[in-house]
Amino acid sequence: MQHELRWQKSSFSSEASNCLELAADSDGTLHLRESDTPAVTLTLEAPALTSLLTAARRGIAGPGART
Repeated sequence: MQHELRWQKSSFSSEASNCLELAADSDGTLHLRESDTPAVTLTLEAPALTSLLTAARRGIAGPGART
């Protein structure tokens, strides 16, 4: 059974800006999307989101990036 996710965006985002939105599923799975392309979502569990956010804060761009 599929249900509607409740998407949230940062209080730092204005209504006019494109931003990341986050939704949590009933099983704890997290979903990320860009507000300007809502059909594309990244689905992950909390530890993976923590790693992603840590890498973003450190400026790690992806495969081959220096740590």
